[in-house]
Amino acid sequence: MDSTPDRMATTPPALVLIGDTRLRDEVRRIAAAAERALDERDVPVGRHTWASAPLVILDTPAAMACAEAGNPRRIGVVLVTDGEPELADWQCAAAVGVERVIALPGAAVGLIEKFAEHGEYRAGDGVVVAIAGAGGGAGASVLAAATALRSAARKFRPDTVLVDGAPLGGGLDLLLGIETVSGLRWPDLVVEDGRVSAGALHDALPAAAPGLCVLACGRGGAGRLPGEIGAAAAHAVIEAGRAAGDLVICDVSGERGPHADRMIDCADLVVLVVPAQLRAVAAAESVATRIRQRNPNQGLVVRGPAPGGLRGAEVAELLDLPLLAAVRAEGDLPARLERGGLTLRRGPLRGAADAILSVLSAPAVQGVR
Repeated sequence: MDSTPDRMATTPPALVLIGDTRLRDEVRRIAAAAERALDERDVPVGRHTWASAPLVILDTPAAMACAEAGNPRRIGVVLVTDGEPELADWQCAAAVGVERVIALPGAAVGLIEKFAEHGEYRAGDGVVVAIAGAGGGAGASVLAAATALRSAARKFRPDTVLVDGAPLGGGLDLLLGIETVSGLRWPDLVVEDGRVSAGALHDALPAAAPGLCVLACGRGGAGRLPGEIGAAAAHAVIEAGRAAGDLVICDVSGERGPHADRMIDCADLVVLVVPAQLRAVAAAESVATRIRQRNPNQGLVVRGPAPGGLRGAEVAELLDLPLLAAVRAEGDLPARLERGGLTLRRGPLRGAADAILSVLSAPAVQGVR
């Protein structure tokens, strides 16, 4: 009995970034012989896609594009050429940091060896979403918290980790009404050797609901400023959650800086929240462009009210982003936030959170463009 389909279904696919039709067909033939599935994409790809694939197979133009995009060096990258490699091929290989250049079809056995060598995922099967806002007050923090509450209620993943990425935002624990619950906040977190234990993180952070822990920023006080968030610490927290199979939700809000960049880089999906107002849409053009340079997997949530009558579909067309949800204003939401923190009821905010979770549960999150 042929076991190839079963094996290909359980073995993680290699990431293929090849534009040349003949070379791509040759890689497909070799992959079929090695019983390996392929994930074929166009450049650019998100940095998480680049980092998490067990094996990356490039041609020379893709290698040049990845080097120019600043994709970090990693193991498990090979460059394939149609015939013997030339000087330009070797130069591109060096620029992106490939570990082997393979001339096809003659050296096909070398690619088969790489398929065997890199046959496992480089990270766990958790999912990461970053939620950013087009300026202050866009509603990114509220949407991030709502999505986390819905994830926990639906048991979307074994655990959900809500990560506060806005040191001057007042704290997600306050937004959720858990500011008096004991547990670590960002200023208390110590990251050693660039690693964090997911189990220890779950135990140490305050819980907002069963299966939902929150890493919030401090609020300073007495003339003190909240502590900064280090990019390495943010990466360690995110990857701990990913390795444990969690859903990690990062509230980027309108933040800039290394820690916000790292959250966007690591995300399987970046959600941009834009108020349905002309100035906010104008600001969102720059924000969406900046995000796209780091991560092409981006979706849009448009938040009411719309004083000028802007519709979600119109904003999506202007920004050239897929519309995940258009959220009507909930008149009593500000008062609810003031009285004990965010709670969800059936309505537009809950619908937007569910829309994000439905995208994250799709077979290929990276298909959101």
